[in-house]
Amino acid sequence: MNNLFYGDNLDVLRRHVTDNSVDLIYLDPPFQSGRDYNILFEEHDGSRAAAQIKAFEDTWEWDTVATLSFDEVVSKGGVIGDTLEAFRTMFGETPMLAYISMMAPRLIELRRVLKPTGSIYLHCDVTASAHLRLLMDAVFGAKNFRNEITWYYYNKMHDYRKKMFARSTDTILFYVKDKETAFTFHQLKELRPEPVRQLMRKKVNGVAVNARDENGNIMYQEKVDRTIDNVWRLPMLQPADRTQRMGYPTQKPESVLQRIIMASTNEGDVVLDPFCGCGTAVAVAQKLKRQLIGIDITHLAVGLIKSRFLQTQGVKAGIDYKVVGEPTDLAGARTLAGEDTHQFEHWALGLVGARASAKGKGKDKGVDGVLTFQEGGPGSPHQKIIISVKSGHVNSAIIRDLRGAVDREKAVIGVLITLEPSTKDMRTEAATAKLYTSPWGKHPGLQILTIDQLLSGHKIDMPPIKPGGNTLPTLTRADSGEQSSLFD
Repeated sequence: MNNLFYGDNLDVLRRHVTDNSVDLIYLDPPFQSGRDYNILFEEHDGSRAAAQIKAFEDTWEWDTVATLSFDEVVSKGGVIGDTLEAFRTMFGETPMLAYISMMAPRLIELRRVLKPTGSIYLHCDVTASAHLRLLMDAVFGAKNFRNEITWYYYNKMHDYRKKMFARSTDTILFYVKDKETAFTFHQLKELRPEPVRQLMRKKVNGVAVNARDENGNIMYQEKVDRTIDNVWRLPMLQPADRTQRMGYPTQKPESVLQRIIMASTNEGDVVLDPFCGCGTAVAVAQKLKRQLIGIDITHLAVGLIKSRFLQTQGVKAGIDYKVVGEPTDLAGARTLAGEDTHQFEHWALGLVGARASAKGKGKDKGVDGVLTFQEGGPGSPHQKIIISVKSGHVNSAIIRDLRGAVDREKAVIGVLITLEPSTKDMRTEAATAKLYTSPWGKHPGLQILTIDQLLSGHKIDMPPIKPGGNTLPTLTRADSGEQSSLFD
């Protein structure tokens, strides 16, 4: 069941996910915030799918695509159609209506695939949370609303120039498919890092006083846990967090997803994230021994998830999970390169488990992706491998540029991934590079790998990358009183 899909989630849901097959849905869709998170592409190709561009710009406009989505839902009538009509009356043909019109058909499909005992958690910010609540009421039924969870993330980056209170929260809307069924829910308790000593009290003539033992000493009790309520006091990811940080602009911490998955699923249940981004939900699902379905419309996201699985858990594509929608042969790779060189680049990086490097609108200086490893394990220095991806004509000058990038970036290995075959001059140029010596042997300092070779199973000659040892905060289920094990 473990599947990672590349494609538009609306199409993937309709083609690949059956009715009543999913236990838990978590979605963190692009917010209607108007912010531009496009830090990873140098430019947009206007011919690309609108949803793909939206995935990075986090902004919407009323256009042909939005009109078609709106008309599709309204033409079917019913409560959901009436709700969209009401939104049109309220907002007019605006970006907010475009956003709601995009979400409506996807929420309808998500309700279809959810089991009668299943739950859905929709993560949103203040910009659209009130409107999404009304849309969720229309799709899932107001009676099936369970909680509005407030994630309080201790925001210290306040802009005090704004005439408003600093924002430090997101909203997570929790619904079930049918509250009349025995839907899955485990009350969670949070273990405190250290027990809290608390006075014991008793009532005397209706007045609370300190409790004392037989010798007259004040009595205390140690509070070691607390039942989790709907205000989640969890810090956001910090820039220096190397165990989780993937460089994805809207990445959420694993602690938030851990609570959701432990509360609303059991081991072996199916968790679906239709906007999976860098894969926090599916990564936590994997750690907690749930089955997973992840969907994203960019090869960047799919590549990041493959890298995250491999480097933090040792989970491998094609063995532990299946990737659907990616090129599987050289012809498919050529087609992708012809359609969108950026997406080809991210897909190619995913073949070697590398993360895309953050790039602005200037030149990338020969570095498209990065792999890191630690020879001596945790605590030892990180070594860097830089990767350049080319889909067009290649020659020995590209190898010389890669050599310069290796020196500039203080990397130990440089790798060229190319769609076209390498030339003899290129191979000769690469062979002159200094070898990198590790405890596992000697590794070429400059390496050339073709897409054909990678699809045939060839790998970068490098020290092995061992799964990371990041841990999650400890939670227990209040109903069982037993601590759940998160890892083997």
